[in-house]
Amino acid sequence: MNGLNVRIARLASALHVSLNDPIAMDMLMATRQTQPIVNERRTASIGLAQVNVSADRRRSHLQDELRGLLVLRLQLEVASLNNNGLSVTLQAMTQAEEHLIRQGFEPGADGLDLDDFFKVN
Repeated sequence: MNGLNVRIARLASALHVSLNDPIAMDMLMATRQTQPIVNERRTASIGLAQVNVSADRRRSHLQDELRGLLVLRLQLEVASLNNNGLSVTLQAMTQAEEHLIRQGFEPGADGLDLDDFFKVN
């Protein structure tokens, strides 16, 4: 969970996406997935293969990765709740957030507000 949250926070920072903003999250999740390249566009250069990727395409790939990691994290959280219960899941997620803060990120930089996540209505 630690590495996953750090990667999510790094991607969000690089893409300038505020994961704490519901509108920004909706826009991110509604973005269409990047279409795969149909034709190989590699060119040989001194015996090495290079791939020319535009900045927009690179951004799209990073957005795809961020969306995928957010979905993966949610699935892991649900599985942990089902398999381990609330207290163990809360402890693991709290430790992951503390790790994120030790890495220099602001609390919630990974878009996960533990108070909201574990709010019982």
